Amino acid sequence: MEQQTPKKRRRFGDRYDGRKLRSLDPLNMVAPFIMPTRTGSSNYYYGTVELDKADPYIRQKRVEGLKGFGLLAFFVAMYVRILSQRPGLNRFVAGRRLFARHHIDINLVIKKDMTLEGQETGVKFRCQPTDTAEDVYRRLVEAVTEGKEQGDSNGVDSYARILKRIPRSFLHFFVWLMTKLDYFGLMPKAINHVSPFHCTLFLADLGSIGLPPVHHHLYDFGTCPMFVIFGRKYKKTVTDKDGSPREVRCVDYTLTLDERVCDGFYFSGVLKMMEDIFKNPAQLDNPPEKVVEDVE
Repeated sequence: MEQQTPKKRRRFGDRYDGRKLRSLDPLNMVAPFIMPTRTGSSNYYYGTVELDKADPYIRQKRVEGLKGFGLLAFFVAMYVRILSQRPGLNRFVAGRRLFARHHIDINLVIKKDMTLEGQETGVKFRCQPTDTAEDVYRRLVEAVTEGKEQGDSNGVDSYARILKRIPRSFLHFFVWLMTKLDYFGLMPKAINHVSPFHCTLFLADLGSIGLPPVHHHLYDFGTCPMFVIFGRKYKKTVTDKDGSPREVRCVDYTLTLDERVCDGFYFSGVLKMMEDIFKNPAQLDNPPEKVVEDVE
């Protein structure tokens, strides 16, 4: 049976998708009023990681039967593992308040066919903080397989098709209304469930189309606090501590983070965890010893 993260009893001010944080420092509580939008509170980070440990790990996973296991699954598994220890990354701002999200929802954008005319769709799937790399891979494959089916294969397609047919003035009113309802935590759950803008993380693999990563903005609509993009693999020469050169395979990535969800010290710990997982990827084969819960 799949292990679920226990939810705290709902209190006044909580939302159905998140728990209101009440014990944060005063500056954290005031920040959403000073920076009311995600666009205005976005921090951008560009990093590079070596793949000398990750590449053999990925190849081993394929040998074990996870045929489509690649950097995309690796990044998702790594992020889920980091969230199990640094739950502050899974916060979001809504209604000028800061909330701890109840679930880990990952969103991707894929094309049903790799052609200029191929339909684009969103793929959103839910993970558990106790998930291993194999658990994440199977969730990812299931979601992508459904999303790649021709036609309106998931809720994102169906809702987008309906909205496309609405007259412009009514569509404008509908989006305005959903924005206001979401401000107070009253957006219909059915829409929140399929909305690609209400998630833990937006992830994009530009390496699959041979491009380097770009810095992507956050969306003011919805509750997504982070965008992660990684590019194509490449080789470069680095210098070891003893001065000798060596060639390594690397991948560049970008992070766009809503700075209101956590401070720089907290985020620096996240980056260190990320580097550690790339150096020791086998830790993703087992559930974390303990899942850390966010503050009250």
